[in-house]
Amino acid sequence: MKKTTFLIMLLFLTTTICWSHSPKYQQNKASKIEKSSVFTKIINRALKATIVYEDEAIIAFVSLRLQAPGDLLIVPKKEIHTINDVSEEDALLLGKLFLVAKKLAKEQSISETGYRLSKNINEDTGQSVFHLHMHLLGGKTLGPMVTQEE
Repeated sequence: MKKTTFLIMLLFLTTTICWSHSPKYQQNKASKIEKSSVFTKIINRALKATIVYEDEAIIAFVSLRLQAPGDLLIVPKKEIHTINDVSEEDALLLGKLFLVAKKLAKEQSISETGYRLSKNINEDTGQSVFHLHMHLLGGKTLGPMVTQEE
């Protein structure tokens, strides 16, 4: 029994160490979460943005760092740090994000030629704003999402 308990604890500690965020990322994330996100500041009109859609739950605006000719950020007004922090009560809100993306893709005239919806979650994908958001990218041929290994 002691060996089993020891092995379980060792496995837990090993996976926690191997799969957790780097200390620098953890510190940066905690610091950013403590402050209002840049998106919350846009929602509250403390920062300017080119807003292309807004209702009671969602806001969408032109990205400040364009990755494609059509590059919009679709953000719930409720501050949720990552997908990992989503709860059952957020299901309708998440569905609405996709409906707004569909509407905006049509308005941007990219719904037929194609577009990408992207969400970054934590360190390995480079999440730097800890307020759930969706990137709507289109208006040109986009490369693969990740480097293809042969």
